[in-house]
Amino acid sequence: MANIAVIIPALNEAGNIQRLVSETLKTVPVHVIVVDNGSTDDTVAEAYAGGAHQVIHQPCQGYGHACAAGVAAAQDADILAFLDGDYSFLPSELPAILAPILNDEADLVLGSRWLGHIAPGAMPPQQRFGNWLAARLMNRLYGLSLTDLGPYRAIRRSLLAGLDMQEMTFGWPTEMMVKAAKQGARLVEVPVSFHSRQAGRSKISGTLRGTLLAAWYILGVTLRYAFTQ
Repeated sequence: MANIAVIIPALNEAGNIQRLVSETLKTVPVHVIVVDNGSTDDTVAEAYAGGAHQVIHQPCQGYGHACAAGVAAAQDADILAFLDGDYSFLPSELPAILAPILNDEADLVLGSRWLGHIAPGAMPPQQRFGNWLAARLMNRLYGLSLTDLGPYRAIRRSLLAGLDMQEMTFGWPTEMMVKAAKQGARLVEVPVSFHSRQAGRSKISGTLRGTLLAAWYILGVTLRYAFTQ
């Protein structure tokens, strides 16, 4: 049986994280690691209350910093899954994310909101357009046929270890995808649903600045690695 770690980056996710962790633990046998990325609310206490096995403190803010800290803490895991801390993705869909790897059909599994369901109001128009544009560009540059660049995903640790991840901001998930593609890894999408967060405000789609910054990093990473060895 593979050892599976679920890494949950979290910044001020009180009101979301306890339920998220609790429900994740009810899906399949996993080791849940919450990475507190500098929260000033009750995120840490709620993560423990939900049953998190580990709560890692990463004071250097940035999505990539948080994910990398979680990976470093998951030393015994063969498969690493990533789940946002805002409850916009459902823990109940984790088995579908893991299945292609467990069945040896994929090396990196990506949850696609476009193949699944996007709840009304969950993704503003500018985020939809940016995601669509980045996916089309990635497909053209890397010979892929992906529909989404969503963060809900799972990857073999052996693959991730060879990617030499460098992007410590919003570009981290994109870097994972393009580098895996360049190495000839098997990328598979599965349908997932996407919902409005239960509490708090999104760091990306909640503001125009956040959306534009995310798009800048994602497009920049997509282009940069297409023309490097």
